[in-house]
Amino acid sequence: MKTKFFASPIIAIGLLNSSIIYADIDYSQEPYLEGKYTADWSSLTQYEIPEWFKDAKFGIWAHWGPQCEPEAGDWYARFMYYKDSWTHNYHVNKYGDPTIFGFKDVINEWKADKWDPETLVALYKKVGAQYFMALANHHDNMDLWDSKYQPWNSVNMGPKKDILKGWADACEKYSLPLGISIHASHAWSWLEPAQDFDGNLTKEDGKGKWWEGYDPKDLYAQNHERSAGSSNSGSIHAQWEWGDGAYCPSDEFMTNIYNRTIDAINKYNPDLLYFDDTVLPFYPISNVGNYIASHFYNKSMKDNNGEMRAVIMGKKLDEQQKEAILWDVERGAPDKIQEKYWQTCTCIGDWHYNRGVYNNNNYKSAKSVIHMLVDIISKNGNLLLSVPLRGDGSLDEKELEILNDIADWMEINKESIYGTRAWNVFGEGPTFEASNPINNQGFNEGTSHSSSDIRFVKKDNYVYATILGDPSDNNISIKSLGLKSGNFKGKIKSVELLGAGDVDFNSTKDALLVSLPQKRANDIAIVLKVEIRQ
Repeated sequence: MKTKFFASPIIAIGLLNSSIIYADIDYSQEPYLEGKYTADWSSLTQYEIPEWFKDAKFGIWAHWGPQCEPEAGDWYARFMYYKDSWTHNYHVNKYGDPTIFGFKDVINEWKADKWDPETLVALYKKVGAQYFMALANHHDNMDLWDSKYQPWNSVNMGPKKDILKGWADACEKYSLPLGISIHASHAWSWLEPAQDFDGNLTKEDGKGKWWEGYDPKDLYAQNHERSAGSSNSGSIHAQWEWGDGAYCPSDEFMTNIYNRTIDAINKYNPDLLYFDDTVLPFYPISNVGNYIASHFYNKSMKDNNGEMRAVIMGKKLDEQQKEAILWDVERGAPDKIQEKYWQTCTCIGDWHYNRGVYNNNNYKSAKSVIHMLVDIISKNGNLLLSVPLRGDGSLDEKELEILNDIADWMEINKESIYGTRAWNVFGEGPTFEASNPINNQGFNEGTSHSSSDIRFVKKDNYVYATILGDPSDNNISIKSLGLKSGNFKGKIKSVELLGAGDVDFNSTKDALLVSLPQKRANDIAIVLKVEIRQ
């Protein structure tokens, strides 16, 4: 069966190749599951974020694949083809000329011999993650499962392991909802610099080589003209948006991405689906992504006796799209409470493992991560934190220390995180009053919080006031909890410092005055549990 995937003519006119894009997609191999949801935005906006996800607050992501093998940071498979770039010079020194030893050959170096998904997922759960996200493919276009539609996959080469199955089995064992992240739609333009090196090799060129029998064109997807302005020394973000000069992806390529994504969904039954796309794959030139979304939603309801457990994450959404999928903000957060639920995705270092970040001690600290988490949930969001694995699949000792510090904080203060909701005001203090708008799809993180900053959430009859640090003064004043603040009705009945017990307080019209004990559990953030009764 075939169907036409297309964008609204009003949107699509004048985009790629000066025409409306109609993609003649064959989905007979991976049938589209019909049900309550169809591929129309009006249908997808019936969706509501499930309560389990709103309760979860915190997830951990293994953004791990062959680009971690060189331990040289993010976007390696693109930057290695940029002449005179640091990454290109690093690649030449480590592996040789990318005309001969290209990214295809980096894949062959990646063995993942220390990867132990059960141990890692058990650790992530101990740290406090309530869901886990696994990289299914990146812009490098390699599938990390036994993929029916991409021969360049982790079972056929590299580790020769079904990475997604390993993660999925571990998540099932430890009862963590599984997510998969899909990034491969951008391989079409993202890998264009490879055309100047090994990106146009053919299957015949592999005779007598380790990749004999495989066609590099299936990996690099470069059997097409280059996008406007594309070069191996141009802007790193050139042609990211479809319609921003990117050469039109073929029907065959879009069909392939559709089939691969549905294949992964059907094989591993994830509850979460992350797209590293503006909205959904191929938006706005095609509604391929809408068909994937409606299939995913219909499958979730079918598999869960009518209950919706699915969550789809996309970037740079308009208000209608925020009704249909979850808004994901990369490396940043809005500076006010959001009416619709959302998520931040960030990393403690580079997205792909970077030995330089390790050597220079540039990881986010546990304190920084906790402050981000507390700030995000006060604004009606979740935090998805990537902790990069080495190419061999292991964590380094600095990452382990950070994770253990987060776990220690969570052990005492987790009730102020899970199951909470945004309160009437998200905070007070210097960073509450400052403006910090989002740049593009995010990229405004790095705010330095102090013990003068407080964030609020609610649960049942309690407001949790988290002080982002350890105050030097044992006597603190919280204006947002003053009786005349207008933020709540009733009276404050008790105040408890989590990990220490009840504390003395004085509830006045202007503020809640609290006397803290001399000794506190940590200097990361302390949490006051404030009981309010009518």
